[in-house]
Amino acid sequence: MSSLEEPLGFDKLPSMSTIDRIQRFSSGACRPRGDDMSMGVCWIEGSRCSTSNSCSDDFEDRVEEVFPWGRKNRDRCQADSFLWRNSNQSRNHMAYGNLDKCPSVTRNKVLYGLPNHVKIVEVGPRDGLQNEKNLVPTHIKVELIHRLVSAGLSVVEATSFVSPKWVPQLSDAKDVMNEVRHVDRARLPVLTPNLKGFEAAVAAGAKEVAVFASASESFSKSNINCGIDDSLARYRAVVSIARKLSIPVRGYVSCAVGCPVEGLISPSQVAYVAKELYNMGCFEISLADTIGVGTPGTVIPMLEAVMAVVPAESIAVHFHDTYGQSLPNILASLQMGISTVDSSIAGLGGCPYAKGASGNVATEDVVYMLHGLGINTNVDLGKLISAGDFICNHLGRVSGSKTAVALGRATAHASRIQN
Repeated sequence: MSSLEEPLGFDKLPSMSTIDRIQRFSSGACRPRGDDMSMGVCWIEGSRCSTSNSCSDDFEDRVEEVFPWGRKNRDRCQADSFLWRNSNQSRNHMAYGNLDKCPSVTRNKVLYGLPNHVKIVEVGPRDGLQNEKNLVPTHIKVELIHRLVSAGLSVVEATSFVSPKWVPQLSDAKDVMNEVRHVDRARLPVLTPNLKGFEAAVAAGAKEVAVFASASESFSKSNINCGIDDSLARYRAVVSIARKLSIPVRGYVSCAVGCPVEGLISPSQVAYVAKELYNMGCFEISLADTIGVGTPGTVIPMLEAVMAVVPAESIAVHFHDTYGQSLPNILASLQMGISTVDSSIAGLGGCPYAKGASGNVATEDVVYMLHGLGINTNVDLGKLISAGDFICNHLGRVSGSKTAVALGRATAHASRIQN
């Protein structure tokens, strides 16, 4: 997630040494102690099984004890899990052809309870582009949205109705919506930071909106000029009017793992904000690791806290890849029953609040992993990579997707061999 109003410059943050940063955001910094370690102990004990891929008779009971969320999702998923295919033929098939297809995979007990389908919320046109220094022409943004929809993405966050003073890159929000408002193959939500932004979005033809609250009091005050409770009151007014107009509202919770000012954020605080957004009428709550410091060790306790107050089917995850932990975090989230993932084409984006942040997790990488796990996304990976190439060519940079880069090299190599 990124700024809605005045960006919080990195120079305004307290200085934080590398060691201090590691200590504040490491999984050990928030690891529960004593009796609270029961989940972690079960996780470890659960791995003390035979190296055989066969399941014991009491496996399901053990899994439900180790992964209590698995019981709730077993009927929906109807899956034990997945095992990578090892044949050379399969690898070649995945590398060079039918990239939009999920391979047939053998399921095992390690990745129990994964969903059969994952909904991807593409945030590149909004969260990805808003941090670009050079203005991207409206027609390029519109073409990118059309290409993403053509690739099979069912939800593409189109733009944000924020003050052009603070986010000049999105000052053409009205023009973008005018060009894509009649797209009927996908939902095109827009971000609205306040009632004024909501009214502008509706006037421009938006059929779905999103609001943004923070789990960090300091971040909220620095980023949107008000505390958590004041921001929630602001969004209640937006949601109330939206419900009268039958306009769905999605809620974001930023700093769901760590904050550049406060360090580690308590899972209970994240759960509080998420519950407030859900209770006021947000149909889906996206939990955003804004500065990308999360690991499965910190993400799992956060999700457990939120899932105690918000249904798993109404939760999405949104990871920035600052420390390369997005895919492990997404996999852990899937194991806990989450089936909605935010991502950005070509890994576009970033966070001005984390020095060296490398942007959102790349949609191409997420789709490649999900398809490798046999999870359906309805996304054509080939077309997705083409969309990433389109915007990267305009921006004059290499894609931030490792999948796109690797498959590009593989294709080039195959072409040289054939020639």
